[in-house]
Amino acid sequence: MKRQHSQPAPAAPDPSFRSGAVAHMANIPVATLRIWEQRYGAVQPATAASGHRLYSLADVQRVLLLRRLTEQGHAIGTIAALDSTQLQEMAGMPAGVAAGANHKFVRPAAGLRMVVVGLPLAARLQRPAVVQHLSQPLRRMAVFESLDEAVQASSGMPADLLLWHAPELLTGVPPALPAAQQSCGARQAAVVYRFAGASATKAFADTGAVVIREPIDDDALGSWLASMEATLRSPQDSSSAREAAPASPALANSAVAPRRFDDATLTAIAGLPPQLFCECPRHVAELLMQLASFEAYSAGCSSVSAADAQVHAYLQQVAGTARALFESALERVARHAGLPLR
Repeated sequence: MKRQHSQPAPAAPDPSFRSGAVAHMANIPVATLRIWEQRYGAVQPATAASGHRLYSLADVQRVLLLRRLTEQGHAIGTIAALDSTQLQEMAGMPAGVAAGANHKFVRPAAGLRMVVVGLPLAARLQRPAVVQHLSQPLRRMAVFESLDEAVQASSGMPADLLLWHAPELLTGVPPALPAAQQSCGARQAAVVYRFAGASATKAFADTGAVVIREPIDDDALGSWLASMEATLRSPQDSSSAREAAPASPALANSAVAPRRFDDATLTAIAGLPPQLFCECPRHVAELLMQLASFEAYSAGCSSVSAADAQVHAYLQQVAGTARALFESALERVARHAGLPLR
């Protein structure tokens, strides 16, 4: 009788998951997962003979870590190349420990749900001076570099607020803005800009979007965001947010330093021959004189009501804050050009 040798049992194949299952476990759209792979190389699944992408358990764990970190405000472009150990450390997890594949990503139970378009603003929203104004931590659903990316990847989140950072607003509302708002299901869209004409801001406001010039300091940004949080939590129509936005910055509660340079000094700098120095000191001096004049004008402007007085006080505060910043700028450029300031 022939002796039979026992054969070792075949190793169980590693589990694999298709993109739809992975997106469901991480609670992100499939389109977002595809962008993470194709644009950022954040995960590299295998490809089956059928053409379907197959994710290993390690791939799934990596996606869950990336999702957790983007929820905390990290831009995918800044973390996509990190290895799993680095991602775990950033997420505050012990090395070697990651969420199991059967654990769905869980969002916090409360907080304003936001989709942010614009990496610089998304980073700024993390600062303590901003978040201290909020009643609950922000629940950032996603951060995108552009509106077009938000249209493609933000489907089915849904969000309370779509926040778009646009340094310059030109005439006409880009079709991608309402498309992105619809894609992420946001109740309200808001546009934070730095420079824009009156016709441009009106065009955006006419669509129902909240339009606000980017606040100078983080306290003002946090105060405005808190007003949006309160408005979106209330049963009132979102149009009330548009009415509250202009009065929300907290500049009126901060002191403005007195003038450091009088008109005589500024006039002397503005009159310097341009061939002697860079023209920047002259331009800054001219801006300072205009800002100081407008600051004084706002302080003395007549008011027919308490609301008028608040607006004029706000304008005075804004002008004074800008003037103080430009005074620091003048000191720096003058020092660089070797100009004496008295």
